[in-house]
Amino acid sequence: MSASPLGALLSLWLLVALARAAEPAANLLPNPSFEEGAGDTPASWKPHTWAGKATFTWGDVARTGKRSVAIASEAGADASWETVVPVAPDAIYRLSAWIKTQDLKATTGRGALLNIHGLGGAATPALTGTNDWTLVETEVVTGQRKELHVNCLFGGWGQATGTAWFDDVRLELVHQADRKNPSAVVDLSKEQAPIAPFVYGQFIEHLGRCIYGGIWAEMLEDRKFANLVGSPQSPWRRLGGEVGVSITTDVERPYVGSWSVKISVTERAPDDAYGIAQGGLGVVEGKEYVGRVVLAGRGTLEATLAWGGEDTQRQTARIAVDGEDFKPYPIRFKAGASTDNASIALGLRGVGTVWLGTASLMPADNVGGMRADTLALLKELDAPIYRWPGGNFVSGYDWRDGIGPRDKRPPRKNPAWQGIEHNDFGIDEFIAFCRELRTEPLVVVNTGLGSPELAAALVEYCNGPATSPWGKRRAANGHPEPYAVTWWGVGNEMYGNWQLGHTTLERYVVRHNETVRAMRAVDPKVKLVAVGATGRWSEAMLAGCADAMDMLSEHFYCGEKPDLEQHVAQIPDNVRAKALAHSAYHQRIPALRGKKIPIALDEWNYWYGKHPYGELGTQYFLKDALGIARGLHEMFRHAEWFGMANYAQTVNVIGCIKTSKTAAAFDTTGLPLALYRRHFGTVPVQVIGRPVPLDLAVALTQDRKSVTIGIVNPTTEGAKLKLDVRGGALGRAGTRYLITGPDPMACNVPGKDPAVKIAQTAVADFDPAAVALPPMSIVLYVLPITR
Repeated sequence: MSASPLGALLSLWLLVALARAAEPAANLLPNPSFEEGAGDTPASWKPHTWAGKATFTWGDVARTGKRSVAIASEAGADASWETVVPVAPDAIYRLSAWIKTQDLKATTGRGALLNIHGLGGAATPALTGTNDWTLVETEVVTGQRKELHVNCLFGGWGQATGTAWFDDVRLELVHQADRKNPSAVVDLSKEQAPIAPFVYGQFIEHLGRCIYGGIWAEMLEDRKFANLVGSPQSPWRRLGGEVGVSITTDVERPYVGSWSVKISVTERAPDDAYGIAQGGLGVVEGKEYVGRVVLAGRGTLEATLAWGGEDTQRQTARIAVDGEDFKPYPIRFKAGASTDNASIALGLRGVGTVWLGTASLMPADNVGGMRADTLALLKELDAPIYRWPGGNFVSGYDWRDGIGPRDKRPPRKNPAWQGIEHNDFGIDEFIAFCRELRTEPLVVVNTGLGSPELAAALVEYCNGPATSPWGKRRAANGHPEPYAVTWWGVGNEMYGNWQLGHTTLERYVVRHNETVRAMRAVDPKVKLVAVGATGRWSEAMLAGCADAMDMLSEHFYCGEKPDLEQHVAQIPDNVRAKALAHSAYHQRIPALRGKKIPIALDEWNYWYGKHPYGELGTQYFLKDALGIARGLHEMFRHAEWFGMANYAQTVNVIGCIKTSKTAAAFDTTGLPLALYRRHFGTVPVQVIGRPVPLDLAVALTQDRKSVTIGIVNPTTEGAKLKLDVRGGALGRAGTRYLITGPDPMACNVPGKDPAVKIAQTAVADFDPAAVALPPMSIVLYVLPITR
């Protein structure tokens, strides 16, 4: 019986489809077998040396054809043959090559491999030793990239010796997403690894206006007179004339630090006060301010707060000083107007001599020395853990400077950053801060210029009984009960040559283990975060210190990109790269067999632009909030690897909260952190498909009664998402939270109405098949599960 025309047509279509499927995808790389070229260089490829000394060869050792490229080094090198190729965004490519090696030793690097420069995790397995031609390959997710920088890599994040040949390199398209019709399948019955609460952590450092000027309520700069009054570095200026008046620093009678300020009036002068003054203070009409001046000597000192130039625009407290010993005298004012240029004057009226030891002025509504407005936002942020005191700062910090009576703690030059460290906010204040916020402390010890003994002493101060030497000091400072600090960071970024006390990796492994032994000898229950840095440093720390850590730290910061989607994609790309790297470490490091050491991503953020909020006080925009939300989504997708994440930093310094002298506000990046912490679920479920350009994360609440759906639209156009929900049914009535703004550069400024905020609305008719997303938006749905 002859076939029908329709059957013949179907058969023909099937044969054509099968033939096309059997055909290899097009190779997108130029000159992939290195057959073309001139002189000693193959066409479209160029050599590049990252470190060490390498020899590059375009020679006749070949797997196919007549040519290949080679890299060799006797002393050690990190080098590559490289090319750049255009690609489609939101696509998956397969990168492969054949590699041959001879006597290849990875001294500090990985070996011979392929990778995509600047795209973490996009690397093939590495070859070492002597191997005949071996195929290596990996898949590459382009995200928002429109070109790839392909490396035939020798060494890789470190150096190697020996020889490697590369031939028949391929880059082929595997899948390209449909951007016009984003869709995904959500299976509520397939639960993934739970989200660790600590991924919503924060980091505060003694840097710029993060603590002083942000969290701490002190209004006076250099309140302990570390700088000479009247010097360019000092905020204090001389007040009054010079005839019969002496204003000097007295090194013979220091109160705190190296000297006190001596004011002496030997002749009755005109009706003026003589002393020192400081301007630029922010006050609010009707608000009260309290403080103290520590004085010794004899005479009448006037403390005056002025909010204008008229006599009616100031308030004065007169203090009768009569004693050779330093004594604190309280002061209190009520501002008659609002200004950012108020001043305080401390002047002697009439004949006499007084010594100024220190001074302080705070808003009367401060909470244990902390700003009430900042604390209110921190409570909304609700971070479950705070990392302190650094950061680079910790590697030069002696925590003992920050205990005892606050006015007697020595002022120091900040060891890592600009300005004076007042030591007003020490370990006792940090614990009080954490208790006020009902959060967990993560205390970092100094493994830079510090010592194991200094770290152990801090553990004893925090956790030792009141009968122990340092526990006794804690009790004497008003805290008889141990603080019971569980989480400790063992150093900060010791891999970097910018770090005080930086040393080689091999020596630091020893230093870390010695420090941990000393800390555990005091308290065996402490949990520890070790210093990591993706690549050789993290690998060596995991190999040599696996029994001396509970998590391994990783850091990253991203700059600005002109393309909105590429700018947003940087954060999730870096998060993903960290997860993939640590997954690979656990597969190949023998010391990790039977163990799992999660990542503590204890510094992550954008970092670019001008600094309107003081040192490193960048302004953030709506486009940055979109990236932070996508970063959280990526952590949720790799929840098994992220035990902790600490956004860096909390206030002003690349901060998610910004303050002026008199107001505080959430910067744009703080909004998704607060929103997801309060409303996103804790148990991710399976999501099949990548609904690009959107980013989707779905999680059940802890009680499994509701589902939360987080969606980021990083484009300037509205979008509609189609969800196929399986494994359960969703109710149609729920709540929607929306973060958006008028343009990518929309920002929030303290004291002004926010341009970007969280809007909450009730949803009566949720349709998973047509979820509407406004341009440049973060949307979070909370919906009941009905079955």
